[in-house]
Amino acid sequence: MSTPTTSTTPTTEPAPADATAQLNLSIGGMTCAACVTHVEHALQAVPGVVKASVNLATERAAVTYHPDTAGLADFRQAVADYGYRLDGVADSEQDAAAELERLSRAAEIRYYRRRCLLALAAGILLLLGSFHAFPWNAALQQWAWYPWLLWGLATPVQFWAGWPFYVSGLAALRHGTANMHTLIALGSSVAYGYSAAVTILTTFAPSFLADLGIGSGLYFDTAALIIGLILLGRYLEARARGQASAAIRRLIGLQPNTARVLRNGQEVEIPAAQVQVSDVVSVRPGEKVPVDGEVIEGWSAVDESMLTGESMPVDKTPGSPVYAATLNGAGFFRFRATRVGADTALAHIIRLVEEAQGSKAPIQRLADRVAAVFVPAVGGIALAAALFWLLLGPAPALTYSLLTLVAVLIIACPCALGLATPTAIIVGAGKGAELGILLRSAPALETAHRVDAIALDKTGTLTQGRPAVTDLIPWPTTAGDDPAAADQLLRTAAALEQNSEHPLARAITAAAAERDLSLPAITDFQARPGQGVTALLAGQPALLGSPAFLQASGIPLPTELAAVSDRLAAAGKTPVIAAVASAALGVIAIADALKPEAPAAVARLQQMGLSVMMLTGDNRRAAQFIAAQLGIDQVEAELLPGDKAAVLRRLQEAGYTVALVGDGINDAPALAQADVGIAMGAGADVALAAADITLTNSDLHGVATALQLSRRTMRTIRQNLFWAFFYNVLLIPVAAGALYPLFAAIGGVPAGLEFFFGQQGFLNPVLAALAMAFSSVTVVANSLRLRGVSSI
Repeated sequence: MSTPTTSTTPTTEPAPADATAQLNLSIGGMTCAACVTHVEHALQAVPGVVKASVNLATERAAVTYHPDTAGLADFRQAVADYGYRLDGVADSEQDAAAELERLSRAAEIRYYRRRCLLALAAGILLLLGSFHAFPWNAALQQWAWYPWLLWGLATPVQFWAGWPFYVSGLAALRHGTANMHTLIALGSSVAYGYSAAVTILTTFAPSFLADLGIGSGLYFDTAALIIGLILLGRYLEARARGQASAAIRRLIGLQPNTARVLRNGQEVEIPAAQVQVSDVVSVRPGEKVPVDGEVIEGWSAVDESMLTGESMPVDKTPGSPVYAATLNGAGFFRFRATRVGADTALAHIIRLVEEAQGSKAPIQRLADRVAAVFVPAVGGIALAAALFWLLLGPAPALTYSLLTLVAVLIIACPCALGLATPTAIIVGAGKGAELGILLRSAPALETAHRVDAIALDKTGTLTQGRPAVTDLIPWPTTAGDDPAAADQLLRTAAALEQNSEHPLARAITAAAAERDLSLPAITDFQARPGQGVTALLAGQPALLGSPAFLQASGIPLPTELAAVSDRLAAAGKTPVIAAVASAALGVIAIADALKPEAPAAVARLQQMGLSVMMLTGDNRRAAQFIAAQLGIDQVEAELLPGDKAAVLRRLQEAGYTVALVGDGINDAPALAQADVGIAMGAGADVALAAADITLTNSDLHGVATALQLSRRTMRTIRQNLFWAFFYNVLLIPVAAGALYPLFAAIGGVPAGLEFFFGQQGFLNPVLAALAMAFSSVTVVANSLRLRGVSSI
């Protein structure tokens, strides 16, 4: 899928009227799913915006818009009107240090830590100051101006530490909406305002409260602790969300800062960001490769585990590709830069992971829809509960009415609901990157968990993807145990094929090279397409080809040798026979061998309850032989690229959710047709582009790992959503005073529960704030459990 070009600078030529651009904006001040809805509405209301999608966990907004109609200033104003901040454009090519700072959320953590410490310190002092049991309290509380001291201590908490809640919450009210900050601002303000009013009246009109039956208790400690505990939750949440982005931070941190390049015949050290395509770069032992390129000189073994997940170093010789951030071993080499900056394989991986982490899974729509009506509904419930206890509650009714209002407003903040899905997506996508699994989007991650049928392309997926010699059978068969006879057969065949570019010829010459066989010279070489080759070897006619080619050339084929050839063909191999001077030397079998891990990987998929099918363009007999080795019952052979897509379509029409695993150009249509397309990392670029999931290595076990990662991530999301809903469903009635009749029936609140429910059974608003903060941290912590999975 192509990505529209983004720019924040004017261009000299006007864009076409229907042209769109995309910006990824960093949004500050969001705390809950309602905030997401508000920011999306604010951005979508800007003229010229086609689409806006906001992610709470990454604090990003992806905006597609017409650049001739809307711009960054419009987006900034729209977001500010709703009480949020547009912190800038999240450019994938920005300075790595700044990006690491953003991902670690260091500034946000410092912001909440300062406010949290002040609020909690003041709140604890206010709480202690409210108890009569302390000796020093008794003396102070006799002082007429003691309530004013408490008021003075509470005010900086309310209007400095709690100021972010006012800014965002009141801005939402101006637009006829409400968010988490609205509830916090209203709840804490009610407790603070009530206490301030009681302080004034107690000092200047003490009989007024008694005449109206209003309690004289102060709740400055409640207001301060509500703010402090919620800020503590935000602080812990920011730290946890920073940990959720650890995968991206590690990837960015892998990039080397400098590179040694040849300029004017001299080797100079420059910033890695200044390396240009075609520069010659030197890499010494133990250094990281700064950009992608192709080796032109030297030899070494390079650790590519950060890219592929494979622990074994990969040998690099002239012509071998090298990739940015991989670690050189003990050798020295030079390479020519082919891809730099945002074009390197590492940069591509980082973009894929960021896009997946920032995208929305379809299941998140449920949370968004609920949040859109949840906050206004909670406000209604809080007011109704407050009015009910004001009219029918125990004395002092106004006090309990206000406490109920505060408790409901605070405990119902939907922060946990907004974090349930995106935090799990962030951690799941990051964990996938660590395991060599690149997820294109959150919908792909969600769809993958529903896969119940999987189709595996044969060539390059189940097999090595390149022909190799599997059998050397000299003739007569009595020579079969003679290594010299086998070498002679292979030497003759390789000599005849040394001038051919056919894949089977390359397999034979490669086998001879592995045995370090010297090849005799040939003359009068001729290739017979589809049949074989002929030449003169030491002055004698020689040929190599299929059994039919030998027979057509008048060379007698012994019955026993023909039987061996047929047996090899039945096993899915291609037999070729070498002959010199009209006498057969033996048969060589060539096949695309199975990957060593293929049988175990297929068995693992079947154990997961998946229906496994093999697709191939190969002949049916060869396909069935390979399938039998793997324990696959369903085989579709002799398929053209379009036929593979048709097979998947039939499965989908039968009700299956289908994944296809492929690696070639001819797999691209089927990858696009599948519900989930999985491309092997060594495959063609077009196959990778068509896939929803890319495995950075060619290990088939990665397929099962990807599907299991999806299942675990979705299980985590469901757990998060359950606890977020369950928490609100359970505790809102408690906060609204539902336990008062129970405690009244048993003669009052038990002694051990008075701190939680007071004398009458109404929930302490401080505990409501603690529960709300705990619920958000719990959801994030549950998502972070995915990070601890070493393998899946």
